[in-house]
Amino acid sequence: MRAISALLFYVIASFPLFAQSVQFNQYTLGSGDTVKITVYGQDDLSLETRLNDVGVINYPYLGEITVIGMTVGGLETYIYEGLKGDYLINPSVSVSIVEYRPFFINGEVKNPGGYAFQPGLTIDKAAALAGGYTERASKTKIFVDRIVNGEQQTLSADRYMQVLPGDIINIEQSFF
Repeated sequence: MRAISALLFYVIASFPLFAQSVQFNQYTLGSGDTVKITVYGQDDLSLETRLNDVGVINYPYLGEITVIGMTVGGLETYIYEGLKGDYLINPSVSVSIVEYRPFFINGEVKNPGGYAFQPGLTIDKAAALAGGYTERASKTKIFVDRIVNGEQQTLSADRYMQVLPGDIINIEQSFF
């Protein structure tokens, strides 16, 4: 019975991690992300770069690649297909995110501004990074501007919502 309880506990405890990994598998690259592209055994084809506002990188042999909106896996596939055949027989390509683009928190926090994204970040934790809520902060009127499927959306949020890179969090003022 104890073994079943322990197994059930681990299965339930792993759901948030699974949901977060699924969310980040679908994560699209954007301005401000730093990516590392590695082609094993080919140092001249490996690079690390921060994506600018246009989201174009100049990659050896392939030229300019627009990466904004691509997933990490999509960029890996694009580079693999571009190098395979003409340049390499079977390139081993790896793309990883070195640093996510920042998130922004505005409104009723002590130090509004942009902050480095950290996986697992909630709105409460983001507010703590910004010095905490002010005395006038509403704990229920919280809005997040987020890109969803390529479109900017304003979402109503609670203090426990997960923050994503590039989010703009707005903490409204409470009247009481």
